[in-house]
Amino acid sequence: MAAVNAELDRMIPVDEEAPLKGALFVDFEDQVEALARGMLPVVLEERAALEANAEVTVAGRCPHCGSDRTYLEKQVTQPEMLSLHGPTVLPRQHARCRACGGSFSPSGS
Repeated sequence: MAAVNAELDRMIPVDEEAPLKGALFVDFEDQVEALARGMLPVVLEERAALEANAEVTVAGRCPHCGSDRTYLEKQVTQPEMLSLHGPTVLPRQHARCRACGGSFSPSGS
């Protein structure tokens, strides 16, 4: 909500005496597009974090060899993904297989 409010405050000043930016409808469209570019990736990140399969407690079976001799690594990376609404950062867990040595991400897509 803080990100949404910050974007709205940029577009519509809290001070009612302050003039609004733009005078043409195309200016308003540009402002709304900027609002969407700033807000939608944040909403996507929050929604993804709430998904049940976003974080796992066990690694599961190895997708390479099918072994259950797997473990979660301590590191969690934060890769930036390009969504339809702009760059979005999603945490990614990593797992490794003791049988074949392969590595994989155990969390769902």
